[in-house]
Amino acid sequence: MKNRITSKTLFFITAAAVASQVPLSGIGVGIMAGDPTGISIKSWINDKTAIDGGVGWSFSGEDSFQMHADYLFHNFEILETATMKGSLPLYYGIGGRFRYEEDDGGGDSVFGVRVPIGVSYIFPESPIDVFAEIVPILDLIPDTEIELNAAVGIRYYF
Repeated sequence: MKNRITSKTLFFITAAAVASQVPLSGIGVGIMAGDPTGISIKSWINDKTAIDGGVGWSFSGEDSFQMHADYLFHNFEILETATMKGSLPLYYGIGGRFRYEEDDGGGDSVFGVRVPIGVSYIFPESPIDVFAEIVPILDLIPDTEIELNAAVGIRYYF
């Protein structure tokens, strides 16, 4: 009986420790404002990596519809402070972007590589994060161009 209680206790402590390593779990869905403005989605893979994506409109230059997805790495130690109750990871990654631009002559499809750099605040004991990011983009198709996106947003995790 004592071994059974000890085993169960050890199991629950281990499960709680593993669960606490992932800052948020489930899928986070929210909004972002900037370039693009639209819907943001994020899913944590483990305690340091996540996949995020977005769908929205870009209002800089020609109005355009944009979709993107990124693989992100998070560093929780660079911006750590003793007085902060939540987490403030710096993140960076690589991803892709598709943009459809509407113009007078029809439309153009643009494909590029994104390199997001940002910071997010993960609220303690709450399934919410807020973020701000700047994203250099190297468009590859139809022409090679360098662009810059920036956005702020908030997500709720289910």
